[in-house]
Amino acid sequence: MAFMPEYQEVEPTRDEIDRRPGLLLLEFGNGWCGHCQAATPAAKALLEEHPEIEHLRIADGRGKPLGRSFRVKLWPTFVLLRDGQSLGEAVRPGRQELDALAERL
Repeated sequence: MAFMPEYQEVEPTRDEIDRRPGLLLLEFGNGWCGHCQAATPAAKALLEEHPEIEHLRIADGRGKPLGRSFRVKLWPTFVLLRDGQSLGEAVRPGRQELDALAERL
């Protein structure tokens, strides 16, 4: 699946994420966040190299339950899942950190 360009304001529930089959890269952040903007090229490149990974960009913020369930504190936070199980996370990553996350596949 291709890179998702926009952050979704409406987030899935944690139960929906846990039941989702296959590989999923969750990205928590916001469009106005400079750190999130800086990580965008690395995330795009990673997803181009791994089209089997589904990508969800979630607009995170105070009171958003999905981000809290993954203990998101800084943006962007990427969480890689396989069949709802976490394979790892990367916080404010560059390309090297995202590649290291993908090596867990």
